[in-house]
Formats: sequence, structure tokens, C-alpha cells
Amino acid sequence: MRKTSAVLASLSLAAIALTGCSASANFAGAACDRTSHANGIENAVTVTGELGDAPDVTIYSPVENAESAYTDVIVGDGAPVVDDQQVMQLQMSIYSGSTGEQVFATTYESGSGSLSNIANWAAESPGMADVFECITGGSRVVASLTPEDFGAASASSVGLGADDRAIVVIDVLQTYLSKAEGSLQFNDARGLPTVVRAPDGTPGVIIPDADAPTELVQQTLIKGDGAKVDETQALILNVTAVGWDDKKVQNTSWGTTPILDLQSTAPTVAEALLGETVGSQVLVVTPAADGASATAYVVDILGAVTTPGQ
Repeated sequence: MRKTSAVLASLSLAAIALTGCSASANFAGAACDRTSHANGIENAVTVTGELGDAPDVTIYSPVENAESAYTDVIVGDGAPVVDDQQVMQLQMSIYSGSTGEQVFATTYESGSGSLSNIANWAAESPGMADVFECITGGSRVVASLTPEDFGAASASSVGLGADDRAIVVIDVLQTYLSKAEGSLQFNDARGLPTVVRAPDGTPGVIIPDADAPTELVQQTLIKGDGAKVDETQALILNVTAVGWDDKKVQNTSWGTTPILDLQSTAPTVAEALLGETVGSQVLVVTPAADGASATAYVVDILGAVTTPGQ
């Protein structure tokens, strides 16, 4: 069995990194409806074992389905995946449909997992987009993907033949939020930016015609009901940064990929988030310094992952 895969290499929890991707496509929103496309796969593959543990898989090979198929073996009660940028934590095993042999597996170590989203998979394994659409955290899904849907690069990386079906067993250990969720907070916003939100959570930041603060300002705009975050965790964030002087968006992760390493790009903002709760939206205004304009950051805390060794 091969131990590495090009399609999985960038998704290690230890690396805490997601690659940049194209704009997202929303599905059915919070009321996302998960529909099975089993097409008989439940008769060709049986899967047992606890979620998060290496599964016991029996494949009645050869599996030669003409169209890709998938079905949920375990249905979790976590948040549904409502767009292709939403982050999931996964464990995964891949098997040859021709031989039934395992060709790839993640570690299945306690507390481990791979961070991924649909957009990461779409470029090399387009069939995975359908497999993950509207799946809920805590679910286990089994899929049989045609060579076209699994993708030639993905098949080559795990040693599957050109005509082989990829039998994939995926444990979705956790799904993280797609936007801030919680109670709106009252703030005296005089002289500070105003934040408006699109239905999908994308913020619009209105900079006032006033002098920028000379000291860092922090306000909680939405109070999430998740756990408090601390320095041992890597935060999954959506961030929009707007320059105070020119009122232009400097950077935004909305419509691309959530940020997992704010500490290296905006350490002052990352420090200001400590003690906030998952699900919160926070406004942080940093004063002008070293020739740079004051900047307003709007940060959605989508999740927190305890880093290995902590």
C-alpha cells in the first residue's frame, strides 16, 4: 500500500495548511438536503467499525459501476457542508475496485485527521464534490468513483490502473462553520467601521470619515457559542482587511479559502482573537505603523484545531 498521495499531501493536520482555490459555489444553505446516490454500491461494499477508527471493509470485486456512486454508512449530526470552501476534518481509506486491495489510508491516530474542503478536491478529483455535498460532521460515506471522476492524477498517485474504480471510505470527523453564527452584540460604533453581511456571511466594511484610532481597537460583533480559543490552537478563519485611508479591501479569504495561519501574516490580530469563542465575528482595527495605514479586520472564527503536541 502506498503511504503518500498527491491529492492528500497538502491536507495534513500536522501541516495545518489549505491550498488556495477558486471562488466558492453555495449549495442549499443551512437547510442543505443530503441525497444518496447509492446505485447499488451498498451491495458491492460493506463497511463496519467505529467512526474515526480504521474501517473493516469487504469489497466484492471487481466493482465496475458505469457511474460514480456513494451512500452514507453513518449519518452524523454535525453541521452540513453548505459550500465548497467549508473546512472538514477527515480520515480516509482508498481501495482498488478491481482487486479489493487497500492502496491508501490516513493514520487513524486518535486526535489526528486531514483538513480539507471540496475546492481542494475538485481540481484533481472532481467526483469528490458530489460525495461531500451537504454531508454532515460525524458521518461515514462509502463511494465508488469512476476513473474520470476520481481523476487521472489522483489514481496515479495511489497506484490505481487507468480503468480501475476507486473505492473510498471517508470518515468526516468534524465539519467547521461556513460563517460566524451566534448572537449580535451591541457596540458603541461611533468613529469605528460598520459591518454589513450578505446572506452567506460575506462582510462589507464601511470605513467612517473620521481619524483612525491611534491604539488597537477590538469589538465582538457576533458572539459565538463555541469554546474559547487559546494559543495552543490553529484557528480556521475568514478574514477581510480594509485600509482605513483608502477604504479599499486589501485582502479577503471570502470566496477563496479560509485562513489557518493568521499568526504569520497579522500576529497582532491573531493575538486579539485569544479568548474569543468559536462562531464569533470580531472587528480588530490596528493603528498606522511603520508607514502603513491603519487597517480594519473583520474576522469570522469558524473553528479551532489543537495543534499536534499540545
